[in-house]
Amino acid sequence: MNKDCIFCRIISGEIQSDIIYQDEEVIAIRDINPQAPTHLLVLPRAHIPSLADVGADQEQLLGHLVHVANELAKSEGIAEKGYRLVINCGLEAGQEVPHLHLHLLGGRPLGKLG
Repeated sequence: MNKDCIFCRIISGEIQSDIIYQDEEVIAIRDINPQAPTHLLVLPRAHIPSLADVGADQEQLLGHLVHVANELAKSEGIAEKGYRLVINCGLEAGQEVPHLHLHLLGGRPLGKLG
């Protein structure tokens, strides 16, 4: 745990959040500044600063993050119409919190990127 990391503080229970899923490796919360009707964050419990810091020993964790996001899309009712999974890596990509997290967005047409 990184005491300066807001996500680590949420994971530890120090800061309250709308937790919608958790297991021994992952926690999922509702984003406090949603960019779509459904905007969830899927976080590893382990403090990993960014996608660039993922090592070979964490490949299964990344797969688990995606699996959890897919299951949440189903339970949130957005799987059939479509959804977006986003991982921002670094400041210039829009990563605001230095703790790896996956955004699950859906519930409205999101438009094309680029």
